[in-house]
Amino acid sequence: MRRWLEDLEARKGLAPLTARMRRLVLASYGLLVALMIYRGLQIEGDTGPLVPLVAFVLPLVLFLPSLLARRPRGHAWLAFVSLLYFAQGVMVATLPGQGLRGVIEALVALALFTGCTGYARFRSRQLQTAAHD
Repeated sequence: MRRWLEDLEARKGLAPLTARMRRLVLASYGLLVALMIYRGLQIEGDTGPLVPLVAFVLPLVLFLPSLLARRPRGHAWLAFVSLLYFAQGVMVATLPGQGLRGVIEALVALALFTGCTGYARFRSRQLQTAAHD
């Protein structure tokens, strides 16, 4: 895998790969936030929709400063958090009548994981080469 990534970097260059991963991160992040807002509003309880909404969306919103600042380490941590949403999506997919929503949530979280890990790798390599120049 490492050799494949290094060959990909040599063929395409770091700047286009970083930009492509950034677009994937932003698209999947926005979609996952929208899915979590929708999901939080669907839950009825004694406290109203605010508590589930905050519980679903807050972990993602905490990473917004790292995304806006384009910090590779923040993207790496967001990749780990996205795996929790992936697991949640898989669990929701097993519920009766919730299969499609769970599969979509799992796929979007997987896209976020892929984009974040790719961006963290390519951006950190980009910053290392800029520091050596």
